[in-house]
Amino acid sequence: MPALEDSIRFVKGIGPKKAALFEKLHIRTLRDALETYPRDYEDRTAITPIADIAEDGKYAVRAVVGTEPKTTHIRKGMTLVKCTIFDESGSLPVTYFNNSYAAALLRVGQEYVFYGRVQANGHTRMLVSPQSEKVSPDAEHPGRIVPVYPLTAGLTQRDMARVTEAALDAVPGDWPDPLPEVLRARYNLPDATDALVAIHRPQSAQDVKEARRRMVFEELFLLCCGLQQLKERRKADAGLVFSDTSLADFFAALPFSPTGAQHRAIEEIATDCASGRPMNRLVQGDVGSGKTIVAAALCALAAKSGYQAAFMAPTEILAAQHAETLAPLLEKLGISCTLLTGSMNAAQKRAALAAIESGAAQVVIGTHALIQQSVTFHRLGAVVADEQHRFGVAQRAALSAKGQTPHVLVMSATPIPRTLALILYGDLDVSVLDEVPPGRQPVETYAVGENMRRRITAFIDKQIREGGQVYVVCPLVEEGEMNLKSAEQHAIDLQKALPQRRVAVLHGRMKSAEKERVMQAFAAQEYDILVATTVIEVGVDVPNANLMVVEDADRFGLSQLHQLRGRVGRGTRQSYCIFFGADKGQTARERLKILCKTNDGFEVARADLSQRGPGDFFGRRQHGLPALHVADPIADLALMQSAREEAEQILQADPTLAGYPELRARVRRMFEERDDEAFN
Repeated sequence: MPALEDSIRFVKGIGPKKAALFEKLHIRTLRDALETYPRDYEDRTAITPIADIAEDGKYAVRAVVGTEPKTTHIRKGMTLVKCTIFDESGSLPVTYFNNSYAAALLRVGQEYVFYGRVQANGHTRMLVSPQSEKVSPDAEHPGRIVPVYPLTAGLTQRDMARVTEAALDAVPGDWPDPLPEVLRARYNLPDATDALVAIHRPQSAQDVKEARRRMVFEELFLLCCGLQQLKERRKADAGLVFSDTSLADFFAALPFSPTGAQHRAIEEIATDCASGRPMNRLVQGDVGSGKTIVAAALCALAAKSGYQAAFMAPTEILAAQHAETLAPLLEKLGISCTLLTGSMNAAQKRAALAAIESGAAQVVIGTHALIQQSVTFHRLGAVVADEQHRFGVAQRAALSAKGQTPHVLVMSATPIPRTLALILYGDLDVSVLDEVPPGRQPVETYAVGENMRRRITAFIDKQIREGGQVYVVCPLVEEGEMNLKSAEQHAIDLQKALPQRRVAVLHGRMKSAEKERVMQAFAAQEYDILVATTVIEVGVDVPNANLMVVEDADRFGLSQLHQLRGRVGRGTRQSYCIFFGADKGQTARERLKILCKTNDGFEVARADLSQRGPGDFFGRRQHGLPALHVADPIADLALMQSAREEAEQILQADPTLAGYPELRARVRRMFEERDDEAFN
């Protein structure tokens, strides 16, 4: 009988080569496989007649192959195989991209259940690279619920099925359940073993629903227990007391009047810094709501009380930009600012490191370079981490460790409703900036279809002629989706259409230094158009850029589109945002309309919450929390609220979880996985 701690190498069909590929997915043992849940399910039991396929999406179709699969080589490395299938209601073209093998298995006249994505191809629709299973003559209702696991190149769903099957066989009969029985009864949840079997090998859609609900509740409950314990532990910590928290001179030095929300957040920070407990505060606000000034106030408070402040930004170009903004303001108050980045030359680095160590550098602005061993602070009292989702908890902790429990301020530009923020950031206090500074012009936003392509190209040219610059954003391309724009190809097409304009391209596969170089060149107006994937979503401030064009905008979440729109409208020039995708069906049109109606990020977030499915709101970011395998804090908000209340109740009665050994062990494991010192 296999044990859960056994290596997957001993599973039939999985040798050392495949085991090395599984390592990339962090799957080494059968237990790891058991805890790697499907990312999706294909419901191949819900058969749709061809005539009833109304819009793009995934479908299961029971149909007969009507024409012999025909292969075409369209260019080097790209093969298309086409055939036609039909049922009693109609026919449907099928196209396989680079998959001659799957098509070769099909036989004319044989009936199959096909499962795959249907997408528009001009006026017709086609089924793209479907999976197929032969239907036996006596099958009444073919198809099944098929789990879809995350993969890496070289592994197949069949490989995953093999290891999860072996893992399920290894689950002992007395498998411990971390959820107290009273909670399982109260929320009508299956026990741990039944849920595991149902999540990996469901017999019906209802199985998946019940098992997922159980897993989600368990994961959120463990998360809330851990966050609650962290918060309680931090309350007991002694923090630095800033002796001088008066702010009159800081407000007097500002070249503008702060908004009410900025005032409120700064006062909250001052109160925290005088409380004797270490501050752990999140400032979240919309693009352009003035988070940097709030961070500057913390830096000023630290310097006034004889401490240093460290301000960590995700990229060199953003760090340099923060230094340009903050240095003149802080110098008015007699506070020195020093920049430290990885690309500085040896002499510049030596000078910066010496100033940091001696304390001459009161405010240090930099990138990850700040957490390197060579950096020694004289008296670190405050830490600011910009764009929280770019920094793991471990990186924040590493920076904090360079001082004696310094005050920590985390800034996030993802505007989410306050109640959700309080749950999501359970171990942080939350300040919300929900006002935009006066004078900031709203970005005029339009959703258009492909029929407007020529007019938009002319509009791009007009904005550049008048002195502006343009961002063009393309989604990441998935293999086989021919109608999506690839950044590199689109840049070539734009250069052909506008030969007199200077076009640059930026995407995630480029090296960091190259990305930085392109962004800096664009900021310096060496290019007119920057064609990019979403790597610019959190990026440099280019006040001269006044037009954002997003290709296939229906492929992005509303909040992500709003973040992209925030890249423009930062200067005095009237700015515009154009979303292509309004011709991709009614749903796409209605979603994009929301952005045309409002520039308020909190409104957009609320609409996104009510519309988007699991995982889409934050994309794949984890905001520094332990990685969640099944739960989605947005889609599962109601369960999140219940889990939080139950965690608080249990911990009130038993703060160390001494009476719940399995629960305590699982909470520790969850938080240890995120490399956080807090539970060690």
